[in-house]
Amino acid sequence: MIYLERIKGLREDSDLNQTQIAKIINVAQTTYSDYEKGKIRIPIDIIIKLAEFYDVDMNYITGVSDIKLKFPKHKKRR
Repeated sequence: MIYLERIKGLREDSDLNQTQIAKIINVAQTTYSDYEKGKIRIPIDIIIKLAEFYDVDMNYITGVSDIKLKFPKHKKRR
């Protein structure tokens, strides 16, 4: 499962540990560890939080794309 490798790689590339990321996305460290190990599925809202934090498109995290596009920003409404 590519997304498991991707979230771990993004975390390690950012020089962060599981506890730090878990705090950022508001889950327990053990829950985050289970995400990386594939023991439990990552809810879509958590994938969105991770994508936004790492500033990468969700397609990269999920393995749909190998290109690290930026996280899409909301356009301001007039």
